Amino acid sequence: MPIIFLIVSFPAKAQEFLKAAGTQIVNEKGMPVLLRGVGLGGWMLQEGYMLKVPGAGMQHLIRSRISELIGETKTQEFYDTWLANHTRKTDIDSMKAWGFNSVRLPIHYDLFTLSVEQEPVAGKDTWLLKGFRLTDSLLSWCKANGLYLILDLHAAPGGQGNDLNISDRDPAKPSLWQSEANRKKTIALWKKLAERYAHEPAIAAYDIINEPNWGFADTVNDRNGLKETGNGPLRQLMLEITRAIREVDTRHIIIIEGNGWGNNYNGILPPWDNNMVLSFHKYWNYNDQRSIQHILDMRDKYKMPVWLGETGENSNVWFTEAVQLLETNNIGWAWWPLKKIGNNNPMQILSNPGYEKILAWWSGSGPRPSAQEAYDGLMKLATDTKLENTVVKRDVLDALLRQPHSLTTIPFRERIIENGSLLQAVDYDLGRNGAAYFDNDTADYHISNGSARGGNRGHAYRNDGVDIIADPEKEGHYIISHTEPGEWVRYTFKVLRTGNYHIRLEYHAPKEHGKVTLSVNQQEVAGGIVLSKNPDWTSSEIKNITLQEGWNTLQISIHAGGFDFRSIRFDEVK
Repeated sequence: MPIIFLIVSFPAKAQEFLKAAGTQIVNEKGMPVLLRGVGLGGWMLQEGYMLKVPGAGMQHLIRSRISELIGETKTQEFYDTWLANHTRKTDIDSMKAWGFNSVRLPIHYDLFTLSVEQEPVAGKDTWLLKGFRLTDSLLSWCKANGLYLILDLHAAPGGQGNDLNISDRDPAKPSLWQSEANRKKTIALWKKLAERYAHEPAIAAYDIINEPNWGFADTVNDRNGLKETGNGPLRQLMLEITRAIREVDTRHIIIIEGNGWGNNYNGILPPWDNNMVLSFHKYWNYNDQRSIQHILDMRDKYKMPVWLGETGENSNVWFTEAVQLLETNNIGWAWWPLKKIGNNNPMQILSNPGYEKILAWWSGSGPRPSAQEAYDGLMKLATDTKLENTVVKRDVLDALLRQPHSLTTIPFRERIIENGSLLQAVDYDLGRNGAAYFDNDTADYHISNGSARGGNRGHAYRNDGVDIIADPEKEGHYIISHTEPGEWVRYTFKVLRTGNYHIRLEYHAPKEHGKVTLSVNQQEVAGGIVLSKNPDWTSSEIKNITLQEGWNTLQISIHAGGFDFRSIRFDEVK
């Protein structure tokens, strides 16, 4: 059974072809369609950071290191299991239930065809069934749910940039831009894909090259193409891919991405096809109009739609800001990624002790695990990519799909308060910063302001600005830490009967006194409560607080921080 957390429904019937019409993406009836989706990063193409792999994170190196530990046969078993488990129908069913209407599939070419170096006959393409079958299955799940599917060539033959991890590029071999054979294979792959899916309306578009990042004019000082003014080879290859697609498929949208990780369009426009969409990628900058003005200017100048093909890897505050900005400007989006080992995505894959031993060995901080230990850890990791074994991050989903359209808060968990009830401090309400909680450093804007990366400093449990760490004394529990003056958290809960309650705050303040104020139903009921300095966990009791039958809110406001906060206990006064 899929784990369902229904936030809001954005229905989309994905049985009609989409097309570009002026500055909008529309269906066959001419009705605008705003794509709200997530990319399946880590499925067909692993990036090292998603697996916490230290050092170089290209998939071919990860695979090689795994093979050194457990041998090639068991390595292949791991990858087969990974592909079978990571993305299944239950994932797509859940995406639909949560409120998404589209999926972006990052493709690794090597699941579809041999590399140029492996081809038994030079210049002749060998086609592999694995990738096509996986894509066919995904497409069927999307169709069953009315979701659109965007095909994205994430790892092109040879690799499309100097950011090696994102395309699994081997710098010892010719890149996409250094090899005509790689470019021909890329064109042939797109023609093969278009031929196969030409009559599938549930395919929304072909995203033909993900994040090219190559300095054509200056390979030394502009390795990623941020300052490139011509981009001639990129434009030429995209023209040739488009021609090949149009030989077999005249209906699907073609999405193009600029150089410099998708944003440098110098020399690439005007468009060369009447059914094209401009993509851009956005990370770690401010969510203001200025941050997207360049793409809006191109949309207006060339009368073509734009789509944010990749964004994410930040806090819930940033997510809500970004979605609100994008949708105010009629821009659809695809978040990145659906799941990984990490906290800031809709699903969190859990690590395990056996896999952690592998990571310790690779980082030089632990002994080499035995082949059996490594195999067991890897196979558990592959099993734990299944949705039912992940942690579904309800706060991330709420930040993406409800909070951009609502200032209201909702309980993180359904809580009924009676005598002896206990609330975990980390289970404050779901909602925006300033509504469900307030934190002083809420998001990572380092591209814009060059400052330290804000957000949850503990990177645990939730992805808001509130700083949360694993409880050092209670396995599987979490506490609020790094508390600062001016911050606060709010809890909404249901009380069975009106009465007076003693409220006990469990905390520890190892260095100095803390101080808080309590408010119930937006009225201050106790101020200047001192949380005395104490190296051990202790509690402070606030007596005779009246709670009404039905829904109540409790807000804890911090005036002097530096303490850790574990729980809230309610004891009814008899």
